[in-house]
Amino acid sequence: MKYLLDVNMLLSAIWITHESHKKATNWIEGKRLASCAITELGFLRISTHPKVFKSEMAGARKLLDHFLSRHAVEFLALDLRPLKSSAATSDALTDAYLAEFAFSKGCRLATLDKRIRHPAVEAI
Repeated sequence: MKYLLDVNMLLSAIWITHESHKKATNWIEGKRLASCAITELGFLRISTHPKVFKSEMAGARKLLDHFLSRHAVEFLALDLRPLKSSAATSDALTDAYLAEFAFSKGCRLATLDKRIRHPAVEAI
């Protein structure tokens, strides 16, 4: 099985200061992983935000690149139209889209968010 990592899984797996770092890194071991533009951009955005990890963009890019290479993470091009998302509210839009996208690729969406309800979601 291949797992599309959502933004919070990328953040927790890469940032050793994240409260779920150990949980995420333990779960990831031995798994086939994937990312996409949404998850990678989300990682960079949150990592460089002045109220969160406060990283410089170059440093965040280096951390992400190292993680992707080390774990042989497959990049999946987004080809699911946004109107195919089943989201009912703006708050659920990205999560619903990522779950639908993972499902369309025969993957599961790996997340720390136990509130996402979709057959393709694997909450860690």
